[in-house]
Amino acid sequence: MAKQLTLLDFQERFPDDRSCYCLIRDRRWPDGFVCPKCGSKDAFLLTSLAYTYACKECRGHTSVTAGTIMHRTKLALRVWFWAAHLMATHSNGISARQLAAQMGIAYSSAWLLEQKLRRSMIDPSRDLLDGVVEIDQTEIPFHDNDAPRSPLKTGKILIIEAVEIRDRTSGKAQKPKPRGSKYLDTLSGRCRLAVIPSNEKPNIHAFIATNIAPGSTLISDGHASIPGLEGYRHDPRVIGNMAAHIPLQWIHRVFALLKRWGLGTYHGFRREHIDVYLNEFVFRYNRRYYRHVSFETILGIAAKHAPASYWDIVGQNNPRKGITMTRQRPRRRKTAEGMREDGTGPYSRGKNPKSSDDGTSR
Repeated sequence: MAKQLTLLDFQERFPDDRSCYCLIRDRRWPDGFVCPKCGSKDAFLLTSLAYTYACKECRGHTSVTAGTIMHRTKLALRVWFWAAHLMATHSNGISARQLAAQMGIAYSSAWLLEQKLRRSMIDPSRDLLDGVVEIDQTEIPFHDNDAPRSPLKTGKILIIEAVEIRDRTSGKAQKPKPRGSKYLDTLSGRCRLAVIPSNEKPNIHAFIATNIAPGSTLISDGHASIPGLEGYRHDPRVIGNMAAHIPLQWIHRVFALLKRWGLGTYHGFRREHIDVYLNEFVFRYNRRYYRHVSFETILGIAAKHAPASYWDIVGQNNPRKGITMTRQRPRRRKTAEGMREDGTGPYSRGKNPKSSDDGTSR
């Protein structure tokens, strides 16, 4: 397995945008450039536009970052690469404020960059969990706002998780045993996390069908919403007065790591964008033994993801698209007399303080 690159080695490998461009080009078109509009390979690199190909057949222009998470980016490519390296190799992750200080960019730019990178951490064609899988739900407290004195437990988010059980000796998927048998000398494999609105059966069954392969054995605490799904073998463990982490060892260990990670790195979760933070934790946990290849994984997946704009991420309409925006509160402007709302000053509605009521100048 390749050795992990240090920060100095990484900066020497990608010292400028040209080196970053070459890697993106090789990841997107291993066999040479292919025009996304007409499929022609007859193209040349423009000198007037940075890293842009011109097709000789349809005469269309295609940037090397077009159609990726770096679509229409104003940041240098090396900023993207160095930020991806820091996010992928840092064991606990890095917040937007830390990244802004490290990269020398604005906080808003660092926040948007991290949000886009988090969305490229999940491969849409990833394999489902299989074998013996532990499944359970938990509640995580969250902040309602970013006020410094806001209590952490202002609300709770319901999280469902599934984690594979692997044999410690072989490292492969654990073979199923008779119901009620103990699984000793095991390891945790890959995991999946998601937010669910309630513990009702349709929500849990949808998560199982989306993330766990049919034929797998599901080990749970005997929750009534799990049985009834065809194609899966259910092995419930009634906990009773016993500590939950004893019969369900690995899934509660992952829950503990998730809560500590969110509290330590991000000072508590917020309900907004909680899905991408869960995806980041899944990405880190599933690659905890080989973080040095995570950077290549992020770039490889990023080339397959559709671009996401700022307005897509925040879930609002883009005012530049001709959509009428409704302002939640009146705009306030700074004047010589202090802050004043629009439409309340002497110039509002065509009034001119230098004119009299009959229209003549004073």
